[in-house]
Amino acid sequence: MIRSFVVFVTALMLTAPVISGAAAQDAATLKVAQDPKVGAFLTDADGKTLYLFAKDTEKGKSACTDQCATNWPPLTETAGLALPAGIPGTLGTIDRADGTKQVTYNDIPLYRFAKDDEAGDTYGEGVGGVWFVAPPGAELGTYAAAQGESTPAPASTLHVGFKEELGPYLTDADGKTVYLFLKDVTPGQSTCDGDCAKMWPAVPATESMRLPAGIQGTLTAIDRSDGSKQLAYNDIPLYYYAKDDDPGDTYGQEIGDVWYVVSPGIKHGEKPAETEEEEATPAS
Repeated sequence: MIRSFVVFVTALMLTAPVISGAAAQDAATLKVAQDPKVGAFLTDADGKTLYLFAKDTEKGKSACTDQCATNWPPLTETAGLALPAGIPGTLGTIDRADGTKQVTYNDIPLYRFAKDDEAGDTYGEGVGGVWFVAPPGAELGTYAAAQGESTPAPASTLHVGFKEELGPYLTDADGKTVYLFLKDVTPGQSTCDGDCAKMWPAVPATESMRLPAGIQGTLTAIDRSDGSKQLAYNDIPLYYYAKDDDPGDTYGQEIGDVWYVVSPGIKHGEKPAETEEEEATPAS
């Protein structure tokens, strides 16, 4: 039976209204969980799933009020805001129309779902095509076109995985880690073929290409030398590693100093994430 599990980590409790993940080391008020169906997502301190609302596109404002807020209660526990270790970004608050303060992650207002009874429940995922679990690494911005009322959203092509030493990284919909190759210096062009492609198979492009809600960027299909189509994220060709047998395996990380997991939001040519072997130093 597939079960959600919550990864409990610690973080430094700070009193400032906006707190960086690197500075949070002792007592996280948020946590991160992972579920094979949806990937990694943020939870409250009790493990209850946190969601984003695709209609929240204006910084500092929630579009969910009245009956909406009854069905999707805003996260209002603002004391000692802190992110789990390894989660990039900031927590903050916004003022709601009813005078309460709502917690935000990277300016994204956070909500629970009234029908989630147990820790790890994700019954709100995809509801109405506008409600989605809040993945680590999400940023406020535009979202894929919303579906009709009560229409389930189509499944995303990629999910977000998470390990404290790596932070959030992209996987396929089955949880298999995807990688970038630093020798792919031309945007949208792969230089890995022949024996390289046997060890690092290209992630095939599909007809429907969709990112998880909150993960900014674009997915495209690029042409390979053998005539096949390869999935690319922000013009970065994506690959599997042949020795990753199971979802969550990241054995390809830093091989040859040219293969790396793909951080959400990374642009072509940017420095990729490296494995953190030592505890991060709290920010001053």
